[in-house]
Amino acid sequence: MSVFYDTHAHLGFPDFAADLPAVIQRAHAAGIARIVCIGTDLESSERAVRIASEFPNVYAAAGWHPTHVLDAPEDLRPALLQLARHPKVVAIGETGLDYHRRPRTAAAAGTDADFERYKSRQAEIFRQQLEVAAESGLNCIVHQRDSFEDTLAVLAPFAARTRGVFHCFSESLEAMRRVFALGSIVSFTGILTFKSADNVRAALAAAAPGQFMLETDCPFLAPPPYRGKRCEPAYVKEIAEFAARVRNCSLEELSAATCQTADRFFSPAAQSPPRFGA
Repeated sequence: MSVFYDTHAHLGFPDFAADLPAVIQRAHAAGIARIVCIGTDLESSERAVRIASEFPNVYAAAGWHPTHVLDAPEDLRPALLQLARHPKVVAIGETGLDYHRRPRTAAAAGTDADFERYKSRQAEIFRQQLEVAAESGLNCIVHQRDSFEDTLAVLAPFAARTRGVFHCFSESLEAMRRVFALGSIVSFTGILTFKSADNVRAALAAAAPGQFMLETDCPFLAPPPYRGKRCEPAYVKEIAEFAARVRNCSLEELSAATCQTADRFFSPAAQSPPRFGA
């Protein structure tokens, strides 16, 4: 059986509260050797660390999601730096920019000025997390939605000190090349399997080994035959099988490419000793 990783899973969400050990066991049975549990604020980041501490094949990312920034402390860095010291924290994030929806407070006020302040706060919290990543010797898990240009603009000054993975990548081939130009990489979800996702399949086909990883973003984006149901890390197997057909390669070749990329990304040279897989 070919081995794969789920590099982005929200195991701390309530969706998994009732059966988390069984979810992780199913992933193991499907050949998913490692899972990265993602934080979206300090509470969920702490929960991700607890889950990673309980399960040997689970690791944690600590961060603050852009759509939650109105609840973020003024200075997130001290608390995040503390979490980053944990030996099973392998990345900062998810963090980034998301302009898809106005926050409830801005929508209620109905002003463009409120939305601009919201976007400015997202950028500030994103920069704080990039600073923590650079100081900690970790890489960053980047969320962007309807904000690609601004996301690149915030990330670019940090490109020499930390790399990003643009998770759940669904942009154009040209956008992917711009991500690579910054030294960052991309990650693909079950969106690959969606009928409308020709651009995502084109991006995967064009990416070189070392430039991409696989993920579920569970509990979201389940691939066939699980569409409409809760997604879970075991379903990387179905995503990988589809991805191998898109790239016209064997599962063994895809496993080597994606797992080696994840090993490098989650154990950057600045870490001594490396955490991922330890």
